[in-house]
Amino acid sequence: MAAAGAASADEALSLKGKKIGVAVVGTQHFWDREAFNGAVEKVKELGGEVLPVDGGRDNQVHADNHDVFLTNKVDAVISILGDAAVEPKFKALQEKGVPVFTVDHLSPYAINNTTSDNYYIGTTIGRYLADSLGGKGKVAFFNAFENSLRICGIRAQLAKYVLKDYPGIEIVQPELAEAFANAPEDARKKTLDLLTQYPKGTLDAIHVACWDQPAIGVVQALEEAGRTEIKVTAVDAGPDTLEIIAEKDSPFVANVAQQPHKIGATSAENVARYFAGEKLLPQTFVDVVPVNGPEEAKKVYAELGYGKLD
Repeated sequence: MAAAGAASADEALSLKGKKIGVAVVGTQHFWDREAFNGAVEKVKELGGEVLPVDGGRDNQVHADNHDVFLTNKVDAVISILGDAAVEPKFKALQEKGVPVFTVDHLSPYAINNTTSDNYYIGTTIGRYLADSLGGKGKVAFFNAFENSLRICGIRAQLAKYVLKDYPGIEIVQPELAEAFANAPEDARKKTLDLLTQYPKGTLDAIHVACWDQPAIGVVQALEEAGRTEIKVTAVDAGPDTLEIIAEKDSPFVANVAQQPHKIGATSAENVARYFAGEKLLPQTFVDVVPVNGPEEAKKVYAELGYGKLD
């Protein structure tokens, strides 16, 4: 969101004559790839030149890729995701007068961070989870990234905050930690192990607190073990998981859809607003779309441009 300024309408925005570096931590995951594509496409649409770099899902490589922007004298940088390793690179860019814009990464060196409304994500999925259980039951959390990624912490902590109002709901301990690499298969194996500890009637739901690729493996494990009475909830709602929720009698009952392509494009628009002299707020929040049940999954799948589900 921006204050009124020289380019008050989106059609007046321009990056003509500007070289914009766009760095992404990786493009293996749907969300990351869509955010990257959204930023790159919007920079080009606004007349700018793009210098893209991909970290291959290695946070240090992602950080080091920012050195390319200094040597190539870009006019601004859009950096998508990453951890603390990127902060010294942002500082170096700032010291050289290169404005930094981030996506899903709060930084004291960034002009603006564009992100989903993670506060709404966490509370909404917490409510949907509680509702799916009728306010009571045992829930296992896949929650590997709460302490390492700010956005994941917000989503997990606010879901738990909601569940505190339901004394009949218990989060079983210890929480599970999914691997990023091959997350569905990793989560499938860990879910099968979990089910041996919790026989039928002793576990009611599994929640993936930060994203939803592990939920694919969770559902596979439940179907394999004949335990589809266990509810599954998660966050992200990419096309693959929306398809699973839309299936008849799916244990995957709720999700919250982000709009990564729009997030990336909005960050690029914010770069143009900055060069047009507008004052930007520290964060721009892009709306998310709740998904509760198969009919909403079908509707959201179409609304987000993924096609049509029968």
